[in-house]
Amino acid sequence: MQKIEHAVSGVNGVSSVKVLFNAAKLKAQFDPAATDADKLADVVKGLGYEVESVKVKELA
Repeated sequence: MQKIEHAVSGVNGVSSVKVLFNAAKLKAQFDPAATDADKLADVVKGLGYEVESVKVKELA
């Protein structure tokens, strides 16, 4: 869990990361000008974890 949070938080543009282990989810806030959800998913996959889907919710 901390391994994922550490890796994703190291991506340029990511301001916060939280792994919801029991729900098998990762929530992250990021600057869309610097990175995107697919890049974050690639980081998680690179650690050996499966990513089933990617959803983006824009904050108002």
